[in-house]
Amino acid sequence: MSSIFEKALGPEFQRLHPMLQRRFGVDVDAGYACIGRGRFSQVRRGAWWTVPFLRLGAFRNLLFPDQGDDIPFIIENYPYIDSFGRKTVSFVRTLEVRPGKFRRFDATMIYGERTGKVIDYLGTHQHLATDLDLEVLADGSLHLTSDAQRFYEGRAGFTFPPAFTGKADLYENYDSEREVFTIRLEVRNPRYGFLFGYRGEFNCEFPKLTAAGVPASVKPLREEVRE
Repeated sequence: MSSIFEKALGPEFQRLHPMLQRRFGVDVDAGYACIGRGRFSQVRRGAWWTVPFLRLGAFRNLLFPDQGDDIPFIIENYPYIDSFGRKTVSFVRTLEVRPGKFRRFDATMIYGERTGKVIDYLGTHQHLATDLDLEVLADGSLHLTSDAQRFYEGRAGFTFPPAFTGKADLYENYDSEREVFTIRLEVRNPRYGFLFGYRGEFNCEFPKLTAAGVPASVKPLREEVRE
């Protein structure tokens, strides 16, 4: 069976660097997870007025106001079946922004049968959802951009106007000479410009899934059925 990224990319998936195919091939049927450990050479935020917004995001592991250089991090990609029977992959990034001080980005991703795209649920409670546009570049790297953001809570559900969203622009590659994954992210608002970003490198392990299952720490506290 295909992973959610292979389904979304179709034949283009085979153009990814083989190590990226392995990384984004994580799936319950494949039987393995992907755990990356590395360092962000730079984590930065936008102007001073972005700080309250970033602080608010920290309550649900969406964003945070900290910045700095040479920050160690872990990214945990575990595949599992969620409570609605959907194949899901965790994308949980934990950064040690200062000795003993940790921040997290929490995301879980599924394949949207209606749109044919990967859907990214953000935060601990999946209140935000966005479609991801995927592109394989000539060098075998993956370029990912986020689309419109939707908010779900209880019976409420609406799409944010562009002026109140941040569009993510992410590049992942594999440096074969140095045998290391590279990553670069920028989040921008169409009106106010740069909000948040990072760049770094990491190595991956691909542990087999065990009978113990997926760690509860990488799963959201609430799951949203709406795409």
